[in-house]
Amino acid sequence: MENQEHLFSNEKIEIKINHYKSYGSSVGINLQSIQITTKYRYAMMRKEKIKVFCKVAIEEACKKHKIELVIIKILDEHAHLIVDCPRIMSIAKLMQIIKGLSSYILFRLCPDFRKRYPRGEFWNDGYFCASCGNDFEKALSYIKNQEKHHQRI
Repeated sequence: MENQEHLFSNEKIEIKINHYKSYGSSVGINLQSIQITTKYRYAMMRKEKIKVFCKVAIEEACKKHKIELVIIKILDEHAHLIVDCPRIMSIAKLMQIIKGLSSYILFRLCPDFRKRYPRGEFWNDGYFCASCGNDFEKALSYIKNQEKHHQRI
């Protein structure tokens, strides 16, 4: 287990990373950097309350399926996260769990979302997902600095 301290915008964050996990007859990690976008890029998460609901929905989806959430950043029309998912889980299954279950929870927390999304599809079909085992520091820095990256000039 390694403790890493990061300082971003005068905010000290300590992240504990267990380099390798034991899975019976195998040992390793499966860190994935993920970006998911709302359907039609609608800026549905402008209000802080909705951002919190979205964060909670994704956290609950991950917790239910034993997916370890390392970091999450919610922006107006998309979310960035790094997860450590079980090694037997495929990327397609991982995305189905995160997008599907978080969407389900969000529509229960915010029933008015049905006015914008009558079919109950909150997240866009597409997504970005890449392994970030060796580039963990780079991926973490990228996610932490998202506000600066998407800042309106």
